[in-house]
Amino acid sequence: MPHIKVYIHFVWSTKNRVPFLNSPEIRKKVWRHIAENARFKGIFVDFVNGYADHCHCLVSLGVDQSIQKVVNLIKGESSHWINKNNLTTQKFEWQNDYFAVSVSESKLNVVRDYIKNQEEHHTKKSFQEEYDEFIKNYNFTNFGEDKLG
Repeated sequence: MPHIKVYIHFVWSTKNRVPFLNSPEIRKKVWRHIAENARFKGIFVDFVNGYADHCHCLVSLGVDQSIQKVVNLIKGESSHWINKNNLTTQKFEWQNDYFAVSVSESKLNVVRDYIKNQEEHHTKKSFQEEYDEFIKNYNFTNFGEDKLG
């Protein structure tokens, strides 16, 4: 039996960064659903949170899981669930693009705290500013200006 531990910090935005998730109540429902549905599908979501126009998700990949498969399952099913439950007034969609960066064991608590504090974080900084920092900090120099937009 293989023993692996590969943590990935995913970040993705709503389509065109529309603030569909514009209340704490809606966000709590969506984050809870993402975690519960992922668990049902054998995806270990360590932590999930976000803000009105984006989501952060810390995932420990399983032995037979790929980044693309995991993020597509989470995003696709959650957008379907949001629309089915009429949580937004317009048709909800996630943006196609996303960030996915590895997280070392020694930085897990730092990333968890960062994800946990999204509400407070975004009282001081927009998602665009956060996006620009990700581009810079992770050397995503080949990204276009609106990949997550």
